[in-house]
Amino acid sequence: MSGHVFVVGADLTRLVCDDVLVPTGRSLRVAGSWRDLLPDDLVADEDAEGVCVDLAWSGAERVVQVPGTGDRRVWLLDTVDDCGRGLDWLLEGAREALAAVARRAVGEPVHGRARRLVGLPALGTGWGGAAGRRGDLLQQLLPVLRDAAAEHGFDVALVLRGPSDLAAAQRIRRGTAGWDLPDPLRALAEQLGERARRGQLALFIGAGVSAAAGLPTWEQLLDELAGRSGLDGDLRAGLSQLPPQDSAALLARELGRERLEEFVQERFGPGPYALAHALIADLPVQEFVTTNYDPLVELAAADIGRELSVLPYDEAQPGRPWLLKLHGDAAHPASVVLTREEYLQLGDSRAALAGVLHSLLLTRHVLFVGTSMLDDDLIRIAHQVRSAVNGPGREPRHRSGTVLALREDPARSRLWEQDVETVAMSRADTPAPEAARRLEVLLDLIGCLSTPPTGYLLDPAYRGMLDDDERGLAEALQAVAARVPEGSATTSAAGEVAALLRRLGHGRSAGRRDDRSPGESPPDGATEPRDDRVQEQRPG
Repeated sequence: MSGHVFVVGADLTRLVCDDVLVPTGRSLRVAGSWRDLLPDDLVADEDAEGVCVDLAWSGAERVVQVPGTGDRRVWLLDTVDDCGRGLDWLLEGAREALAAVARRAVGEPVHGRARRLVGLPALGTGWGGAAGRRGDLLQQLLPVLRDAAAEHGFDVALVLRGPSDLAAAQRIRRGTAGWDLPDPLRALAEQLGERARRGQLALFIGAGVSAAAGLPTWEQLLDELAGRSGLDGDLRAGLSQLPPQDSAALLARELGRERLEEFVQERFGPGPYALAHALIADLPVQEFVTTNYDPLVELAAADIGRELSVLPYDEAQPGRPWLLKLHGDAAHPASVVLTREEYLQLGDSRAALAGVLHSLLLTRHVLFVGTSMLDDDLIRIAHQVRSAVNGPGREPRHRSGTVLALREDPARSRLWEQDVETVAMSRADTPAPEAARRLEVLLDLIGCLSTPPTGYLLDPAYRGMLDDDERGLAEALQAVAARVPEGSATTSAAGEVAALLRRLGHGRSAGRRDDRSPGESPPDGATEPRDDRVQEQRPG
């Protein structure tokens, strides 16, 4: 079965995957940004210029596997073209590397994913063989990745850091048939992508998203807490007969609040994030809500230059995207909602937080991802919104959200049909990992369709992708850019224009070209991951 090629903004050192391709040269020096992927005993030399890996090439080979014992394997690929061999040479190296990855046997993909995931950057676009030719590279690399995914059956994540890189890659993909989805899901992706572009979409993120990063679901969390509690066998067996919040209350009593908070802070602290976190963080959405305690959405967003205000702990700032932690945050363990008593407090001290979700359900279309919709708070909030909008004599209104369910569940869909539309990824008998993978593919398509197609217009590295009309427009805008003073205040008219020019790719190629001596390994440079999408989020 064919694999899928995802395009995502992320940091490859923190993205959960099975294999990572790292660019290098014949000197086996890699950029310092890759240091966290390398075992300490293989670092021969390290300085401000990068890290020298204590390995050796065998003859003319271009791919070498870095020894390791963890779930993730690192592969070094020679991308430094010091002989003028061109893009064909670079693309052949990508084919060679992916074939080498395929030869490594993998018993089960990391965290039970349905397919193995191979991550790589835009190879050779730093000091490598594609420096200054990023448009040409992406146009030719994407078909190579699709062919490899089809041949080897694994999924590939092309990981890009710069807004212009993402915009260019998504424009290239829009002209392809790269998504194995049924027509109803394709139509849904078009609708949700349009809502995201118009600033009408908000995201609700449940525990299912973080499960793909190895974090526990609610049931698994209770099981882990029970293991630490010291309860005897009969009591532990009886926990399964109690409602989840009551089981949590008993475990909290046995552990004590201090030990419980220590556990939450340790178990749900910063760590690698899943592909779904990155796909969600990439969407041009300003408002996010989650019942999760972990910081993975905000970490994924920060890695592409989107600094989220985390509510209620940070101060909301005009125009800045935010994430509401409805049930608390592991960084503030005293805030975590776990027991029934704490859930009931939502009607008192936590009512203001619930009010934010009320507002989104009234003013936005909320996309629910990774939630079973059985949470007491969600049920209460949905009922309150329904009561507010469906009073006597009022016309029925459109449903205020869409739930992306993994598998068909007609009874649950019927239960929620007055409030949200439930869309299943697959049939009821589909294995959960396969259904979760289809959800990732759908999120990838939504991201592609919602990405503004002009984010690379003023980036010189993508000039070759422009048609005549776009080239003329780019020249006119470059003349405008020359008249905008450096460091313009963001509150001034010049600041507004400068932000627009940055969103169109102005100033993103500075410092990319290779001025190093031949043979030195380049960092596979990403553009400065600055995100100015705030201005694109004006409703309508």
